[in-house]
Amino acid sequence: MLHYAAPPTVGGVEQTLYYHALELTCAGYTVRVLSGTGAQFDPHVELIVVPEFGSRHPDVLAVKRQLDRGEVTADFSRLRDRLVSLLSDALAGVDVLIAHNIFTLHKNLPLTAALYELIRRRGGREVAGPSTVLAWHHDLAWDNPRYKADLHAGYPWDLLRTPWPGVRHVTVSAAQQARLAALYDMPPEHIAVVPAGVDAARFFRWTETTRRLVNELDLLRADLLLLLPVRLTRRKNVEMALRILAALRDLTAHDAHLIVTGPPGPHNPANAAYLQNLLDLRRELELENAAHFLYELGVTPDDGTMADLYQLADALLFPSTQEGFGIPVLEAGLARLPVFGSDIPPLRETGRNEVHLFPPDADPADVAALIRHSLNTNPAHILRRRVLGSYLWEAIVRCRIIPLLEGG
Repeated sequence: MLHYAAPPTVGGVEQTLYYHALELTCAGYTVRVLSGTGAQFDPHVELIVVPEFGSRHPDVLAVKRQLDRGEVTADFSRLRDRLVSLLSDALAGVDVLIAHNIFTLHKNLPLTAALYELIRRRGGREVAGPSTVLAWHHDLAWDNPRYKADLHAGYPWDLLRTPWPGVRHVTVSAAQQARLAALYDMPPEHIAVVPAGVDAARFFRWTETTRRLVNELDLLRADLLLLLPVRLTRRKNVEMALRILAALRDLTAHDAHLIVTGPPGPHNPANAAYLQNLLDLRRELELENAAHFLYELGVTPDDGTMADLYQLADALLFPSTQEGFGIPVLEAGLARLPVFGSDIPPLRETGRNEVHLFPPDADPADVAALIRHSLNTNPAHILRRRVLGSYLWEAIVRCRIIPLLEGG
């Protein structure tokens, strides 16, 4: 991967490069990052810093001042030729080159020209370049009015608006795809679209326990995640939650999951038998891979992990037949989590008109329909599910980038 800067430099391209490198490494690829600035950000990712690859190197800035005036001087040619040699050395043994912004942005035109020369000569005796080159376009200089004064007709500026032979093109959005297609006079379908993404674990600062649960239970791939933060006692009506989960899975054909956080209650010996009843019911309803009792996994969530579970879940399910107050309703409110609970006095008092209540002995299918309708008409929920389904870095790399690397 080639870019002017690498982490810890802060920026959208640098963040993209960071996650691409990490996820490709996790997928078994050997990744080398080439950059003008940066520091080692992962022990498994090789980083080669060549200051002339950056946009702020003194020689690069000096040549840029000349180019901005429309002057192509011997300084440009010397720097370009030096960069051809530096690039050739840095790309030794590389099969696939992903170059970010080098093809359409003028922050280091000698580097762009050097890369053009290397690609043009690859396969010959002079240069053995990578067999696959992906041009990753985040910004386009030629259709940006802000850069108009810096660009001039002819070489090397025309390199930024001309598709190079043997190069595959990627943009980060459909809008950017349309812009590049117009600039290159190329059919849009010849340009791949691979969006940027998000890292849920980093964004929410998950605990190690949360990371373990997400990985072991594959929670991010669930279509719907319900949270039941209770101890396993009969008044919590956990069997109702299991029947609602089964009805939801039947109703939507989606992969709905339930997390029950607590162990058996400590004060009643009968609670151990209640847990066995729940496990038998889970087996009867064929929910072994969908209803998760954290007690079985040896997990007692601490406060940080509980907060994470509220952030992970799509809704709080709270079907208790008795409650003194109902603190989880308040916690769900803090987490902006929709609440579906029993219509009992404490929950009516705590939740008021802002929660969805149902009779403790309601038909589970009716509750499932209530949950489905409420969430499917909630724009925030719909956006959240779309982000989790399509915009997590691991999924983007697995489903979109690796096929490009493998020629798909």
